[in-house]
Amino acid sequence: MEADALLANIPVSFYHVVVVFFLHSKTLILNPQSFKLCSHRDKVCRRLRLKELGAVRMQSSKAPASMEIETCEHKSQGTLPAKPNFEPLKAHEMSDGRVQFRKVSVPPHRYSPLKKAWMEIYTPIYEQMKIDVRMNLKARKVELKTRSDTPDISNLQKCADFVHAFMLGFDVIDAIALLRLDELYVESFEIKDVKTLRGEHLSRAIGRLSGKGGKTKFAIENATKTRIVIADTKIHILGSFQNIKVARDSLCSLILGSPAGKVYSKLRQVTARLAERF
Repeated sequence: MEADALLANIPVSFYHVVVVFFLHSKTLILNPQSFKLCSHRDKVCRRLRLKELGAVRMQSSKAPASMEIETCEHKSQGTLPAKPNFEPLKAHEMSDGRVQFRKVSVPPHRYSPLKKAWMEIYTPIYEQMKIDVRMNLKARKVELKTRSDTPDISNLQKCADFVHAFMLGFDVIDAIALLRLDELYVESFEIKDVKTLRGEHLSRAIGRLSGKGGKTKFAIENATKTRIVIADTKIHILGSFQNIKVARDSLCSLILGSPAGKVYSKLRQVTARLAERF
């Protein structure tokens, strides 16, 4: 009780010192009900408390750090560092060192032509495209795989398309364009996809497509800059997208029964329009 009475008579300036003393001595003798402080005294105590906390933080920040941080000075010379020059990845590096394969089936009627033209097919694939190629006699398939010195991984698919075009009936001279140009591809369809024909009607449609001595087929090929193979009821067209579309429209017109003269005149107009566009 005597301590409470003593604290009640202490002026404002000495109050904070007494409170801090009692807090550090860890003696719980302060009774909040024994004295009533005004709002001004509370504000003064809070300000003093905040000043002490700020002083403590400043001292802790000036203390030596436990970990030394090394700073490296960057001298700006006004020029950017040189670009790293990386060598291009090889085919086997792109696929994580795995060898990639392609297999092309050989139809029975193309076995003999493949045997005769094997060196013409083998030479550009092995020497120029850097792709290994072999004929699997047991499975009757042409197998292709990448090598460590293959310059581009897309060469494998180009070679597979080249061999596949030869199997469809194209000559080696025509099919080899698939290795040289990127925008060429082969499109195939059947006569029954255009119109269902049977018996003599089917034979006459095939005759209209070929013409006398192949005249109609050659005229469409030269006008559209494509190559066409008519194998029974299947039709294969080799060329670019736009040229294949023009050739396919002409062939469909012949299948539907249009006379060759009408197809020629329409083809002449379309090719003239294409020439003006290019």
